[in-house]
Formats: sequence, C-alpha cells, structure tokens
Amino acid sequence: MRYYIIAGEASGDLHGSNLMRGLYAEDPEADIRFWGGGLMDAVYKEHQQGTGLVKDYKDGAVIGFTQILLHVRAFAKRFTDCTTDILRWKPDVVILIDYPGFNFRVAEFAHKAGFKVFYYIAPKVWASRESRVKKLKAFVDKLFIVFPFEIPYFTEKGVDFIYKGNPLIDAIDNSEAFKETREEFLAKTGLPDRPMIALLAGSRNGEISSMMPTFMEFADRLHSIPEYSEYRFVVAAAPARSESDYTKYIRGREYVSVVFGQSYAVMRHAKAAVVNSGTASLECALIGTPQVVAYKGSDLNFQIAKSIIKIQYISLGNLILDRICFRELLQYYFTPENVLNEVRRMIEDEEYRSTMLSGYQEIRDALGGEGASAAVARAMIEELRK
Repeated sequence: MRYYIIAGEASGDLHGSNLMRGLYAEDPEADIRFWGGGLMDAVYKEHQQGTGLVKDYKDGAVIGFTQILLHVRAFAKRFTDCTTDILRWKPDVVILIDYPGFNFRVAEFAHKAGFKVFYYIAPKVWASRESRVKKLKAFVDKLFIVFPFEIPYFTEKGVDFIYKGNPLIDAIDNSEAFKETREEFLAKTGLPDRPMIALLAGSRNGEISSMMPTFMEFADRLHSIPEYSEYRFVVAAAPARSESDYTKYIRGREYVSVVFGQSYAVMRHAKAAVVNSGTASLECALIGTPQVVAYKGSDLNFQIAKSIIKIQYISLGNLILDRICFRELLQYYFTPENVLNEVRRMIEDEEYRSTMLSGYQEIRDALGGEGASAAVARAMIEELRK
C-alpha cells in the first residue's frame, strides 16, 4: 500500500520514523512518501530506493501565534505544494502526525478529495481550541492517541480512536543513548568528565531565542558558586539546527558546550535538566533525569495562550499524573534565579529528588509497555484492509 505521512517538527520526525519501521515490517509492499526529517529519511533509505522526502520540517518550523501570522504566505505555498503532491501521488492513506496548524487543513483537503485520513498523536484539543474536535470527527477516519488521559476525553466527544500506548518508551529504550557507556559518550562528544546540567531549548527559532538568554544567565550564576564551578552546561541541540543558532548566545563561555543530535544521551548523563515545555519534558521523565520545565514567549503570545488554554499543567508528565511531579516555570517565573534555586534543590535535596524520580516511574507505568509504534502500524494496516 501507499502511505503519505506528514510530520512537521522534530518530535514528529522521531515518531514518524518509528511508525515507518512498523509499516515496513507489517507491509512488505509498503511504498512511503513523506514530509519529515532525517530520521524518517534514514528509515526510508533502508527499505526503498530513490527519494521519499518531499519537504524537510526544519524549513518551516515556527512557534507562536504572531510568528505564524508572519509566515502566512510561506504556509500557503507549503499547503499548495502538499495538496498538489498528494493528488499526483494518490496514496491509499494520508497519515498526519501532530502539527495541527498545518495538518488540520491537509485533513480537510484529503478527506474531501476522497483519501482515507489517519491522525497519529492527537492534536491537544483537550488543552485548547476544543472546536477542532468537530474537524477530527468530520475529516479524520481514525485517530491514534498516545496518552491514557485522552481515552475518556475522546470517548466523551464521540471521536473514533485507537490507543496502543506511547511510542516514546520504544524510542528511548531502543536509542543509542542506552547502548553506550558514559565514557563512550564523552569520547564521542569531546566533553570533559565533569558533572553536567542539560539545557534543552527546543528546536524552533522562537523557542531558542526565548530560552537561551535565560539559560546563559542561569549558567553564569551557578558556575560562580564554588561547589558548582566544575559543572559543565550542555545544550542538547536539535539536529536540524546550526551551531550559530546557539553560539551567538554562548559567547565564549568555556563551561557551556553544544552537542547536536544527542538529546537522550545528554539527559541520561546529566545531574539535572532545564527543559523547554513540550515532548522533551516527557522524554526527560522517561529517561529519569530530574528536571525543571520552562516556557517563555512574547507577552502577546503568552496572553493569547492564557486565554485559550484550559489545562492546569503544561507538562505532559504532570498532566499524566494530574499533579505536580516537577516544577514548571512559566513566562515571568522563568528567571535565572528561579532556575538556579530549582536546580540546586534537585541536586542537593535527596528527598525532593527521590520523590520526583518515584513520580517518573508512575508516568512510565501509566504509558504502558514497549511496542507501541509497531502496534499502531499493525492497527493502521488492519483498518486499511477492512
């Protein structure tokens, strides 16, 4: 069968690559065309000849309401390119991975054009823009959800869904980060053998520019404390970014390093992590590194978000537990001093650290076991064969 997959950001590239492995394993005749990134492209090249990648996600990753408005023309062209390609290629199914701003439009188009539409990793309609539930029901043939708290929500809303667990567990447990020793990781990255603090700013332009200045001020303050002077601050950079995206903020700080494409390993070997809200915070919990979550956007974006977001927590781990497992520093609370205090507490207060790690185990247990990506691929193929 012919599968047309659309992933618009780094997390979608990760989940898309694991889904593709499952599709190739379950369907020997699978022919895949996709919008995604390097991870999806690598899986494609293991199984098919030629070029399957239509557009790399890094060419269009933006964040925030105002930035989206500034990129309207580019979004319109991308949408036209996508729909034209779908019509030309004529897939058996269009599989959309998260990225709702773009993918909802594709879902409507594909459905009206007569294509079957699957949505993998539900848009967070339970957090904001609940009106989109109507679009899910109207334009999506099957929704594949990845969080247990979504089950009662989508059941109540009457959305046709399938739940097979969360694919992050597979992605993390099978990653290279857990196949190499600390010594091998240090040798590969050139980092000194010192205690590390992981800094994860996100993969989008707006996230990096919002997070990095405060990250650097925090690093300066912690480094100035004698008992932390040997610590190394490691920015886990998204593979799609360039070094200049980060070095312009680091400005010669010898105690700050940038490592590309090694986020899991950086988190695994760090004493603590400061993480931009999003998928990375759940990854950090599943890896088992104490963390503080941060978010900062423009004042306008933040006020808009506050007006439409109706959930109590922004971190997936806290949402899964329905309580605070790790602290969230949002907007005005995301200051160097607050980050400093929280990181010191995670390192110095053993009871606080232990309680957080116990919560992490609860999160992992709630998400189910291994094999989610393969199970979703099987379920998709079963749906297509009905």
